[in-house]
This record gives sequence, structure tokens and C-alpha cells, in this order.
Amino acid sequence: MSAALTSLLCLALLAGLLGAALWHDLRTRRIPNRLVLWGTVGGVLLNSMLPAGAGLFQQPFGGLGLLQSLAGAAAGLALLLPMYLLRALGAGDVKLMAMCGAFLGPLAVLEAVLLTLLAGGVLAIAAALLGRRLRQVLKNAYYMLLGTLLQSLAGGPATVAEPPAVTGKLAYAFAITSGTGLQIFLTYNHLWSLR
Repeated sequence: MSAALTSLLCLALLAGLLGAALWHDLRTRRIPNRLVLWGTVGGVLLNSMLPAGAGLFQQPFGGLGLLQSLAGAAAGLALLLPMYLLRALGAGDVKLMAMCGAFLGPLAVLEAVLLTLLAGGVLAIAAALLGRRLRQVLKNAYYMLLGTLLQSLAGGPATVAEPPAVTGKLAYAFAITSGTGLQIFLTYNHLWSLR
């Protein structure tokens, strides 16, 4: 099997996993642990068993190896963990980013997380505009930042308090799918321009 075809099969697997996670998140606001676990195992196995290369979605095509795949999963987990601790994201979202890291590796998952956060911001603003809650979202952000600033100036720990009024929950799997997809697209687009 050619490297290009194998890369496309890896891409189809990751896209299917992200699509299933998004479907579950939109329906139930939960991402099944089993889906994320098997996806992570799949990413680690692909990166471990395929001939060595720069990554599943990079040139030269090939697996990153067991340690780099595990490092990617750990990086995906660690980068979104603070948002979980602040209760801005659910545990399923953090685990989904770890799954993406198992496929992408540590460097590419960093790019994917940055693009995910950007997509999440756009998603939050769009949801606030569509739900006519932008004023409440901005008011919540103001009070949360003001409370954190005053607490740190008073010598206390700089923690972010929960917003005074809940403005709704987002299916963050959409942002993760968008950010990861955009990272892979930009990588592929960059590869095509080099040819």
C-alpha cells in the first residue's frame, strides 16, 4: 500500500472518530470514554507500527513512534487540562484532545490546540449572537476578570470564579474537530505547495 493511501486511511480514521465524538456531543453533551480510549489506542498503534517518518499527516509519511505518540496524547491532555480545572470544558473534551495528540504527536497537537481555542472563541461568539446572549457573556467575562484581579490584589490566590449567570453550554467537540482539521489541512496545503 502506498504512503499516500495509508495517510488518507489514517485521516479517514481520525475524521470518523472526531465525527462520532461531535455527533455524541451535539446529542448528549457527552463524549463516550470508550470512543476516546479506542481512538487513542488506534493513534498510538498506528504511530508505533508504521515505518518511521515525520508523522501520519506529514512528509515523509510514517509513524512517529510509541514515545512521540504518547507524548502527543499527554500534550493534548495537559494543554486543555487547565480549562477543565476552571470548569470551562468537560473531561470528555480534554480526553478528545489527548486522542488527537496520539495521532498528531506533540508538536502538531500544540498547533491543533491553538487552532481549537481560536475556533472555540469563534463558536462562543456565534452562539452568543445567535442566542442573543452576547451582552450577558460580556458581563460575565467582566465580572470574572474583575473578581480575579481584586482577589489577587488582596493577596489571595488568583482564581477565576464561576460566572454569575449561566449562558449555556457549547458542544466543544466542534471546536476540537475544527482546530484539528484545520491543522491537518494547513499541513497538507503546505506540503502541496512544496511540490
